Amino acid sequence: MGKKAVSRITEEREVRHQEPVSDLLTSSGIFCKIRTDKVKEKGCSVVSYDRMELYMEEIKKLLKEVLNREFIRAVISSPKEKAGTAVLLECGTEPVQGILKIKVRPLEKRGELMFQLEAFTKTQAFHRNLNPEAAGEILAVVMERFGQMQLETVSQDCTVLISKKGKVTIRRKQKKIRAKAADLSHNRKKRYILEEGVKVPFLQDLGVMTQDGKIVHTRFDKFRQINRFLEFIEDILPQLDRGRELTILDFGCGKSYLTFAMYYYLHELKKYDIRIIGLDLKSEVIRHCNELAEKYGYEKLQFLEGDIADYEGVNHVDMVVTLHAYNTATDYALAKAVGWNAKVILSVPCCQHEINEQFEAGETPEVLAAVMEYGLLRERFAALVTDGLRAKYLESEGYETQVLEFIDMEHTPKNILLRAVRRGKTDGAIEAESRKKLEECEAFLNIQPTLGRLLSEKSRHR
Repeated sequence: MGKKAVSRITEEREVRHQEPVSDLLTSSGIFCKIRTDKVKEKGCSVVSYDRMELYMEEIKKLLKEVLNREFIRAVISSPKEKAGTAVLLECGTEPVQGILKIKVRPLEKRGELMFQLEAFTKTQAFHRNLNPEAAGEILAVVMERFGQMQLETVSQDCTVLISKKGKVTIRRKQKKIRAKAADLSHNRKKRYILEEGVKVPFLQDLGVMTQDGKIVHTRFDKFRQINRFLEFIEDILPQLDRGRELTILDFGCGKSYLTFAMYYYLHELKKYDIRIIGLDLKSEVIRHCNELAEKYGYEKLQFLEGDIADYEGVNHVDMVVTLHAYNTATDYALAKAVGWNAKVILSVPCCQHEINEQFEAGETPEVLAAVMEYGLLRERFAALVTDGLRAKYLESEGYETQVLEFIDMEHTPKNILLRAVRRGKTDGAIEAESRKKLEECEAFLNIQPTLGRLLSEKSRHR
């Protein structure tokens, strides 16, 4: 568009609105005028821009103002694409695909103020450390792909909102009391839900913590795993009803590190009224766990010996947990959870042999022959297919499902967690699309997963 055309449009806009205008620089380098609405809203300064392509300079000004040692944090969320968007995290690099959220925090390296961008996909986190100028430029561009930014400094809170139609609103609210400045140390100590130095009886008895509250060096990976699991629990707390007793089932509980952690966190720390039932096939393990539960006074924590497939001890379950259940035992647990209409499902699968055996026994697509001739690669591919299909099966049953990294691969190869939350309202379109993708994938690979069979049987008996 030529300068004369831009000028003509600008003049027409000025005549049409007859409202205050300001000069803004577009991405094309052409100055245009745009109406702004400045109002006071509950102590907030609010400025709105009607054209998204004209907001860049104002965002840059805001970021230049706040990216200093008074900056505390920022969170960028609501990507324009539901599955995540492509984001440039550093100049001169390729964009990272599928970003759902970005966190920003200040840090100091060698006496220089930097800003760390932590970008999240469904399964990964990416980190970049940038100087204030570079961080401002990158974040301004990033905001073109997102709908919201929450920003906090020691003296003010800021919110940037971008509507689907491109209207940009910037809200500022001054704090009555200045907040504490952020910790700028680069390698700051990670804060755990269960903190080292705070004595936790079940961690002591299970050999993870010493009597004075220190973590046993050789058991630190287990300590991290327990805390990581509790972080997933923390995320789903809004889904749990505080007004009644909640029933939680843990299938394949084993030594029950995580079962005890779940009870301790929800009942002792968060004060939820819960009943937890742990189920496992090993009688000696079940006996020991019941003894520990009695010792701690955990009246609503019970351990039973039994098979996942045959368990019928309850009529209603709020949350189902299945961690490292062997092979198709995970499928039986997931099918049970769906049958109970469990609100939340947390599953860390283990030893996914079924699909690999079907690959070995049947004909696989010729296009995959180069992969399938290597046993190790075929096994890993089969495991990923298994868990991907499990996630889609849950979606087809009315669950919002995520595939997340449970713990770093260096600590355990069993590092995929499926987290499913039942949608408040069923979405027939999403469920139908999930079923279609399942059928196409299974037909292409010539496989018949156990979970699909179990859910089909349940559907016929409804």
